[in-house]
Amino acid sequence: MDMDQLYNERLDRYVTAMRNEKPDKIPIRPFVAEFTAKYAGFTCQEVTHDFNKAFIAARKCAADFDWDAVVANMVYVWTGLTQAVGLKYYAVPGIDLPPDTPFQYKEPGEEDAFMKADEYDQLIDDPTAFLYNVWLPRVSSDIGPPSLGRPPSLGRDLKSLPNSSHDP
Repeated sequence: MDMDQLYNERLDRYVTAMRNEKPDKIPIRPFVAEFTAKYAGFTCQEVTHDFNKAFIAARKCAADFDWDAVVANMVYVWTGLTQAVGLKYYAVPGIDLPPDTPFQYKEPGEEDAFMKADEYDQLIDDPTAFLYNVWLPRVSSDIGPPSLGRPPSLGRDLKSLPNSSHDP
């Protein structure tokens, strides 16, 4: 079978399944994350810090395995973003963890929880306001809580953007 025909069969299979219809067989699109790094000869640190290496790793696996689909970057947490806003809930390979260890979620103790048990009504009433005014300042070391009627303060990385019009 030539590549074009194989591609079209896999695309049709995948799109059919995504439309909740019955494909000719179950499509395979594994979520193999850091496996792609190891298989391609990279560390977890390399693919979480360098999206080009992550894309190379995903393409290598797509070429070498009989999968119907892959995502462009199996590692869905790009550390450039997590570091830019100082996210507190990720332990990053090569920074907080050894280079060959996948990123990890960090769960604070109950007293420092990112969302408290008694805040569900507030979240339900206005999800955007809750996430922006309460949750985001809790999960970021670079975004402060609102004060004196002002929105949350933007952190150092956001204020330092060229031509930034953000107020501190």
